[in-house]
Amino acid sequence: MTPSLILIAFVAAIVNGALGYGFSSIAVPLALLLVDNRALTPALVLLEIVLNAYVLWVNRASVPQVWRRAGFVVIGIAPGVALGTSLLTRVEPSMLKLATLLGLLPLLLLQVVGFRRALRAERAASVALGGGVGALYAITTISGPPLAMFLNNQGYATKQDFRAALGLIRSAECILATGFYARAGLFTPASVVLLITIVPGVFLGVPFGAWLIRRVREESFRRVCMTFDAAIVAFGASTLLRSMNVVDSAVAYLLFAVVLVFDAVVLFRFFRAPRGRVPQWA
Repeated sequence: MTPSLILIAFVAAIVNGALGYGFSSIAVPLALLLVDNRALTPALVLLEIVLNAYVLWVNRASVPQVWRRAGFVVIGIAPGVALGTSLLTRVEPSMLKLATLLGLLPLLLLQVVGFRRALRAERAASVALGGGVGALYAITTISGPPLAMFLNNQGYATKQDFRAALGLIRSAECILATGFYARAGLFTPASVVLLITIVPGVFLGVPFGAWLIRRVREESFRRVCMTFDAAIVAFGASTLLRSMNVVDSAVAYLLFAVVLVFDAVVLFRFFRAPRGRVPQWA
C-alpha cells in the first residue's frame, strides 16, 4: 500500500503545483480505494495547511485585490466544516465513500466541459458556496473543483488574483477543519502514518508541477487532469456500487463506461478546436 500512496501523492502534487489546486481531487478518489475517509482526511488536512500556505505566499501580492470578495466565501465555511466533521464521525465509511464519489463526479464533469456562467448575486452565492464547500472539504478535503469553477466564472482579473483567492479560501478551510477535527478526536496514529507516507511524494511533485506548467498550455493541462480525475471517480463509484451490492452485476460499471465516452468526446472537441477558440459546450 505504501508505494501506491506515494505514487498517488506524487501525481496529485504535480497537478497542485501546476494549477494551484487539485491535490485532493486527484488523491482522494484513488486513495479511497486503499483507505477510508476517517484515516485519510485528517492526514490530508494537515498536509494542505502547508500546500495552501505556499499557494497564498506565492500569490501574496494579489491578496489586497481579492480578500474582500473571497471573504464572503470564508464566512460560509465555518458552519459547513462543522456539518462535514459531524458527518465524518457518524456516517458508515463505505456509505461516506460512495456519497463522496457520487457528489464529486458532476463537479468534475462541469470542469471537464469548461462550464462558465457568472452569478449576479455574488455575495449571497459566495456565502452559500462557502457552506457547501466547507462541508465537502471536511468530509473529503476536496473543494478545488467547485471553488475554481466559481472563481473562474466570476471573472477574477488575473491568474494571480484567482490563485490568491483560492489560497486564501482553502487556507481558511484547512485551519478550521484542523480545529474541528482536533475537537472530534479524528487525529489518530493511522492518520499520522498516512501523512508521513505521502509527504515525500508531495515535496517532489509540487516543484515539478510548477516547472511543467510553464512548458504546456495551462487550459489543456487542466482539462486533461480533470478528465482523468472524473474517470477515476467514476471507476471508484462503480466499484463501490458493486461491492456494496447496490448493483449486483457488472452493470455497475456502466457509469464508468458512460463517463469514459463522455470524457473522450469532450477532449476530442477541445483539442480539435482552433487555438484560442473553445467549443460552445466544452
